[in-house]
Amino acid sequence: MHKFGFIGLGIMGSAMAKNLLKAGCQVTVWNRSPEKTEDLVALGATRAETPAAVAASCPITFAMLADPAAAEEVCFGRHGILEGIGDGRGYVDMSTVDPATSQKIGFAVVAKGGRFLEAPVSGSKKPAEDGTLIILAAGDRTLYDEALPGLEAMGKKILHLGDVGKGAEMKIVVNMVMGGMMAAFCEGLALGGKAGLATADILDVIAAGAIASPMFALKGGLIAQGIFTPAFPLKHMQKDLRLAIGLGDRLGQPLAAAAATNELFKGGRAAGYGDEDFSALYKLID
Repeated sequence: MHKFGFIGLGIMGSAMAKNLLKAGCQVTVWNRSPEKTEDLVALGATRAETPAAVAASCPITFAMLADPAAAEEVCFGRHGILEGIGDGRGYVDMSTVDPATSQKIGFAVVAKGGRFLEAPVSGSKKPAEDGTLIILAAGDRTLYDEALPGLEAMGKKILHLGDVGKGAEMKIVVNMVMGGMMAAFCEGLALGGKAGLATADILDVIAAGAIASPMFALKGGLIAQGIFTPAFPLKHMQKDLRLAIGLGDRLGQPLAAAAATNELFKGGRAAGYGDEDFSALYKLID
């Protein structure tokens, strides 16, 4: 039986940890808000008191945290991962962070005698629940091979992209594109509505053509009903756009469309929609 730790039980992490349990794995969990561990414990998980305790007791620990600041706090903070890692145990950070943060965490883990893999995911709440995430791993290849049974319980497509940083870069690129798609989609629905076109007809035409996508099909119907329950919170999309623009700055790559999209999502946060789904951008535009 495989034994894994799991740190971070938000919208994504709780679903991912449940899939590890469903796959028959032993799972030790920790979350900053302890009450979020209760569902997992009821399903058979063991609760640890600190991230260090998770890392010390499990051959491989996964983490799914909100942003670079949270990822650094869990690693470097008091009773953090670095206090428990060592003896070749593995740390797999599945959070979406910038490449520099991922490399900083990876270097520190290795310096303590552990092994490190970054493995950000493409997909939101439903794929996390269904175990159909796309997992973008990079780093220690032996750890990748050993973590694969756990990764396969959480994802449908798992890639190893090379050295630490490449997984983070891939995730940032993918989410930058997704944010731009959502912004254009919301503007199209709003413009069509002002012109007197039925939303159902707009969605029907989009679905029949070259720009059809699962995201438009899923989010279009929810937007039409005014449902913005968070599968991927708007504040997290804005964070990912900010990371993309930062990557563009470092590489000298102009990102005019992404910069404009980032300003739209910043407006969504300012309007109070940060904790709603990223499709709540429509409320700002309409």
